[in-house]
Amino acid sequence: MPVQTFSLERVNTPTGRMLIVTDDEHRVRAVDWEDLEQRMQALLQRHYGANAIQLREILRSSTAKRSLEAYFEGDMNAIADLPAATNGTSFQRKVWDTLRLIPAGHTISYGDLAAWIGRPAAARAVGLANGANPIAIVVPCHRVIGANASLTGYGGGLDRKRWLLAHERACHSFTDSSDPHGWPARVARRTESDSSALRISSSPFRDPA
Repeated sequence: MPVQTFSLERVNTPTGRMLIVTDDEHRVRAVDWEDLEQRMQALLQRHYGANAIQLREILRSSTAKRSLEAYFEGDMNAIADLPAATNGTSFQRKVWDTLRLIPAGHTISYGDLAAWIGRPAAARAVGLANGANPIAIVVPCHRVIGANASLTGYGGGLDRKRWLLAHERACHSFTDSSDPHGWPARVARRTESDSSALRISSSPFRDPA
């Protein structure tokens, strides 16, 4: 099997230093935190095979790096159209593609996401696909929460998930009910009992038109 060479960049963010992996076509292959580099390497090996890729560290700033920096500066649209490529199963790729339709500032439960992709009984499989996502933030698995609106797990850690959701909530306008993907307007609110948890209204999501 030929070895693929991907580019590796490092970027400082409010959530810690991050790693960005891109290919020669400028598609994002992986995004993770520097302290979780071993996890990122394991996911890349899982998706591409052991010893199937090598990473070449670069100093120039790619479009992906500049877009991620803009996201952390408050531009929620900066990462929306970044090209990405993965090598997961067809089910995983379907979940990951659907995650990119969730607007910043909104959340969805695993069960609702499973129903939206036409697999209502596959909430657990959706959760496993979320956990195998190699492209943090750009493929926003942090926007998936428990049925009771608890944050549940996150590969980057719950503190980072909480920060990302709060960041998106602060930067996103909830007064605009329109959405380019037909996502129903949902108003997030902080609970009085736990200011760190984001909750959403209880009505289920509809399938996109």
